[in-house]
Amino acid sequence: MKYIHIKILGLLLAVGVLGAGCDSYLEEENYTSLSIETAKSNPETFDQLVASVYERARETTTHYAPDMYYQLEDLGTDIVTRSTAVSGTSDLNDYVNFYSTNWTIHVYWSNQYSIISAANVAIDTAEEIEGVDPGAKTTGIGEAKFFRAMSYFNLVENFGGVPLVLNQVTTAETNYVRESEEAIYTQIVQDLQDALSALPETPSVYGRVSKDAVRHLLSKVLLTRGYKSFAASSDFSEAASLAETVISNRTLVPSFGDLVSIENQRNSEVVFAYLFGSNSVSRGWGNSRHMMYKFRYYDYPGLSRTVQGLRAMPTPFYYSLFQDDDQRAEATFSRVLYATEDYEANVEGETVNMVVGDTALFFPKVAWTAAEKAAVPYKVINPDEYLKSDGVTTVHYPMFKKFDDPTVPFTQPDQPSWGERDMVMMRSGEAYLLAAEAYLKSSNTTTAAQRLTELRTRAGLTTAVEPGDVTIDFILDERARELTGEVNRWMDLKRTGKLVERTLAHNPHAAFNNALNSKHLLRPIPQTEIDNSGNSITQNEGY
Repeated sequence: MKYIHIKILGLLLAVGVLGAGCDSYLEEENYTSLSIETAKSNPETFDQLVASVYERARETTTHYAPDMYYQLEDLGTDIVTRSTAVSGTSDLNDYVNFYSTNWTIHVYWSNQYSIISAANVAIDTAEEIEGVDPGAKTTGIGEAKFFRAMSYFNLVENFGGVPLVLNQVTTAETNYVRESEEAIYTQIVQDLQDALSALPETPSVYGRVSKDAVRHLLSKVLLTRGYKSFAASSDFSEAASLAETVISNRTLVPSFGDLVSIENQRNSEVVFAYLFGSNSVSRGWGNSRHMMYKFRYYDYPGLSRTVQGLRAMPTPFYYSLFQDDDQRAEATFSRVLYATEDYEANVEGETVNMVVGDTALFFPKVAWTAAEKAAVPYKVINPDEYLKSDGVTTVHYPMFKKFDDPTVPFTQPDQPSWGERDMVMMRSGEAYLLAAEAYLKSSNTTTAAQRLTELRTRAGLTTAVEPGDVTIDFILDERARELTGEVNRWMDLKRTGKLVERTLAHNPHAAFNNALNSKHLLRPIPQTEIDNSGNSITQNEGY
């Protein structure tokens, strides 16, 4: 596939941010002994530095092992919970015993600062490298600032104020302090404005950052800041305007099924995606999204082991959100699992021979009676049974198929996933929802309703949304139907002030423990970072 050529110059990135936070990356990427002094005469060095930012952003975003990134996206929200019986406790999903020593938050923090470190190196050394085309230099700096802004956005929403590091770290330093959230947002907006000026409308290489990618991220940043005490008066209106530009440039794919088809990955709706493909070298860990929201279906007769799940599941509430005529349901998950191998079933004492292609598992939307279930040769699991053990699996639910990658071999979650699909990070479908939310917050429910109607029409829903229907909850429900698995649900709920309310209402495990409260609107600062800074980095209140 056509992709930015990646060749890491290890020692150009030799000092990570915040002490030992990036050590593992250095060990993995220290492939040469080049330094800036020996490499600055080669113009390709700058492109390699920018490519290293892309690589770090892609690998730390798409490495969906059980203890990595995805757990801070959807888990512990109204639409995704842990894939276990409703008993016991969990720190990330149930918010019980959620401490600063949690491994996932340490990895997340380190990942974001690894991207920031690589971006700072590219920005700071741009002028030192000889012979770089001026246009390529401007574009590369803009790309680096885009990724730096995205990482700081992730950090500030998850942790609040964090150390603001804007230059390459070249000496050992431990005295870091947390800047205010307002200062972090000011820098994010400045980086994105710089990137918007620097980047092209249409990059020469597919997969590189465009102006629309910057507009999309800036729209979300301004929308999020608009809720805060330090918001600018124009945040909501500017967020809507930016989203409108993306909408006008990136036409919706006519059907949701075509949008998510593996045969139509690079379509008109895509704003920005991480690329993978079949090349085992450039693919890295691989796109792991095809492993999301899968239970141990292969323990049932007639079903073979083709993909492993990542130990999280959609909540029953999530499945209840779809109307019968909402085409997104059929394109997103399967209520029927068909046999991949022959098997024998028993129906009222009679043996029935089932063959490949016959139904093996069925999840009706409306519960079947016991008699109806006993009369068929396949397993039927009702909506109220998703979290009840049936002696085969502890949990079971309609199978998420939105990101299926059927030619990829089976791997365990702690192994490279080898997923080949592009991972779409931004698309205009979300821009409609960002615009609608910004219009709602600007008291323009008429235009908000129009944008929601347009998006829902693509899903086959013909009833127009009325201005009086538009609420934050309506938009969050629509975001769940449209975007689950694609965007950070936790950040959506936090932004809108709905994390505690909706999670306790709809996440059965979190409700069981009832530990979630307002302190959890921020994650604990990793204890390793506090220790490495000699306590100059302080902990969030309540942890």
